[in-house]
Amino acid sequence: MAIPHSVLVVDDDAPMREMLVSLLDEEGIESTTANGAEQALELLGERDFEVILSDIRMPGKDGVEFTGELRELRPLTPVILMTAFGSIDSAVDAMRAGAFDYITKPFRRDVILASLERAFERRVLEDENRRLRRAVDRSTSFGDLIGASPAMHELFALIRKVSSNRSSVLITGESGTGKDVVARTLHFTGARADQPFVPINCTAMPEGLLESELFGHVRGAFTGAHTAKKGLFEEAAGGTLFLDEIGDMPIGLQGKLLRVVQDGEVRPVGSNRSVKVDVRVITATNRDLKAEVDAGRFRKDLYYRLNVIPIHMPPLRERPEDIPLLAEAFVRKHSGSDARGISRSALDRLTRCEWEGNARELENTIERSLALSSVRELHAEDLSLPDDGLACDRRPEDSLLGMSVDRRLTLRELGDLYIERILELCDGNKVQAAKILGINRRTLYRRGEHADPTAAQAG
Repeated sequence: MAIPHSVLVVDDDAPMREMLVSLLDEEGIESTTANGAEQALELLGERDFEVILSDIRMPGKDGVEFTGELRELRPLTPVILMTAFGSIDSAVDAMRAGAFDYITKPFRRDVILASLERAFERRVLEDENRRLRRAVDRSTSFGDLIGASPAMHELFALIRKVSSNRSSVLITGESGTGKDVVARTLHFTGARADQPFVPINCTAMPEGLLESELFGHVRGAFTGAHTAKKGLFEEAAGGTLFLDEIGDMPIGLQGKLLRVVQDGEVRPVGSNRSVKVDVRVITATNRDLKAEVDAGRFRKDLYYRLNVIPIHMPPLRERPEDIPLLAEAFVRKHSGSDARGISRSALDRLTRCEWEGNARELENTIERSLALSSVRELHAEDLSLPDDGLACDRRPEDSLLGMSVDRRLTLRELGDLYIERILELCDGNKVQAAKILGINRRTLYRRGEHADPTAAQAG
């Protein structure tokens, strides 16, 4: 064992602990001892060990109980249990409790070292898998946003840069792309995350009511104003105010919003005094605000005040590789506690659709499909696609080629990607895939190993 490791030895027998420490020391393995389960749990609350070597028969908690509790505290740590009272029953109990291995006393030196070696290898593998899972999670999601496309990676990077400053942000994009999700992610991954996030849709109410909602009013400001009311700017103090569909805000109200954004002060309706507010303003629209400015429907000065940091949310048709990730997330969301899944055939079918309504339309389709079927896993035939013109006849190779051009893939990379898709369609059957590809099966094996250096080891 060339690389030093750490082991926690748990045994109520002092001579046994000393013997094990001596053995481990000779092998260059760092060891710490505990005289029972309680002391071991205290040590494990303070630090981690790569492997635990524990006796089964101990006063108080025995080794099986200790292993069961350890699954909650340190689920990745392998436990090797030892006992001088070897029996099938205790071995079964140990394995059910989550023990990695089980050896009987007296044990040979080579037996315990071999068991430790396997445990160290398992721990290294578990740690690596956990690291890779975290890397995958980071690469396909950020905050509430989901996506693996280059466009989404660029979006994640931009949000990381600007989430903690107070500059105004203008989010643009088609309806249903998730502009509200971008706004929430900006807020909840930034320095204001523990302060209020207050959203309002500027299309949902008439001008007079919208003004009162935003800025508040004093008692008697208008008919029905029986009490004073704080506006949303004050409600969002210290946090973020999200103005959705800002392009629909009446022109008369835009000047009042401009004053608040410029001066950091809000004047309630009917009041002659202003109130200081520290609010980050995030706006979103599916309109071309520059065209609205040119047409005289949106104030130029307000546009430049709001468009300090522009963020564009690309439509789903420009990032088809994100569709499977979103579909799987929507299945989890709408399945609730009834864990349901979605098959590759269904994901392929969804990826071939145009989704003019973007992620919102995709989510509605998933929710409807789950509600109208009782299958545990959605297949292509279980999808309840709308009859209102949703185009789902785009060929898979069109999206594959488009994605490859967007990502500037080499011919070799494109070939590997195509082989991967064919293998998915064949459920991993390399004989069938080789026939479809028109290549020798051995060529497919060699190419697969070249594309994935771990393939040869895994096989």
